[in-house]
Amino acid sequence: MRLLALAATVGVAALSAACGANGQDAAPPAGAPLETRPANGAAQQPAFPGQTRAPGVRTETAMAHRVVASGLEHPWGLALLPDGRWLVTERPGRLRLITADGAVGEPVAGLPAVDARGQGGLLDVAVGPTFGADRLIYWSYAEPREGGNATSVARGRLSDDGTRVEAVHVIFRALPVYDGDKHFGSSLAFDGAGHLFITLGERSDAPMRPQAQDLGSHMGKTIRINADGSVPRDNPFVGRAGALPEIWSLGHRNVQGVAIAPNGDVWTVEHGTRGGDEINLDRAGLNYGWPEVAYGIEYRGGPINGGVTAREGIEQPVYYWDPVIAPGGMTFYDGAMFPGWRGNLLIAGLKEKHIARLVLDGGRVVGEERLMTGLGERVRDIAVAPDGAVWAVTDEQDGKLVRLAAS
Repeated sequence: MRLLALAATVGVAALSAACGANGQDAAPPAGAPLETRPANGAAQQPAFPGQTRAPGVRTETAMAHRVVASGLEHPWGLALLPDGRWLVTERPGRLRLITADGAVGEPVAGLPAVDARGQGGLLDVAVGPTFGADRLIYWSYAEPREGGNATSVARGRLSDDGTRVEAVHVIFRALPVYDGDKHFGSSLAFDGAGHLFITLGERSDAPMRPQAQDLGSHMGKTIRINADGSVPRDNPFVGRAGALPEIWSLGHRNVQGVAIAPNGDVWTVEHGTRGGDEINLDRAGLNYGWPEVAYGIEYRGGPINGGVTAREGIEQPVYYWDPVIAPGGMTFYDGAMFPGWRGNLLIAGLKEKHIARLVLDGGRVVGEERLMTGLGERVRDIAVAPDGAVWAVTDEQDGKLVRLAAS
């Protein structure tokens, strides 16, 4: 068992002077955008008001974060079990159970091998919608295959004592196989009807980019399947010649967050290049543009596909960041601890090392706040506990499980 960091509270006084007393960045003047740095796509204009650089907002409730456990090696996903323990993945291939007071269990046995090169490895984890009856959990991972690797999703029964997974079955394998180490996706979320949404990257390399637009490839897509891996009959491309029936939407770059809104809408967040991280209202059968349409510029500099940011038949993002925050997981807030946050989106920020809170109104972003800025670590995934506290994991060699709560 690893060393634990129990109750390592970072209180108000320990936060940097650049942050507010609650661990947030200080809000700008009323109505002013939170982001003030120059955009990479300096000549680009948003398609509608509020699509980027939303006004800064501030939570007045005092809050503090507490490191519950440490010593985790690049944790990637977390999910809450009904008994209050957290399932946490570590990218090298370990799944652990961690109690609310920070006791870290030994790795859960029985998981298949992962390809942990680059951005690959063990990725997201989700508790099945019928866990109370069957104890099924689901996880995504970079699966080593002949000729390379690709993202897969498996499920298995978590043993009664939590030490292993049993009857493991791979329910989805993304195609084609590619020998690379980037842009695997992959986030998991169940909707209220028990459909499983899986997000996939397009594998990053220039020869793979066009596959985000190819309905014969899973790359750069949001996937929708049933919990047993079968294809829902009402998926948008079922029966279309040359189209893979698992596809829900296309034209994505590297989606690492998916969340189901209280009304059942599917929302995703994906990485851009230098600029162009985007939030999408992810609807059946629609095309979100990559790589034909994008905000921001190439990593090496210069425009993406001629700098086109809009085209007929291509969906615009609800919101985008330029410069980027490098988003990880996300969730809708529905807790009682911060009632003013209800219906807001919370997004893990890797590059900028914070949680972004986005205030929504009518499907548009009308406010943004940066939370947990005093931790100073890459926030990979987030979840909301029954008491309304926000839990997160940090993607570091000495990764943390952290609780953010009212103080």
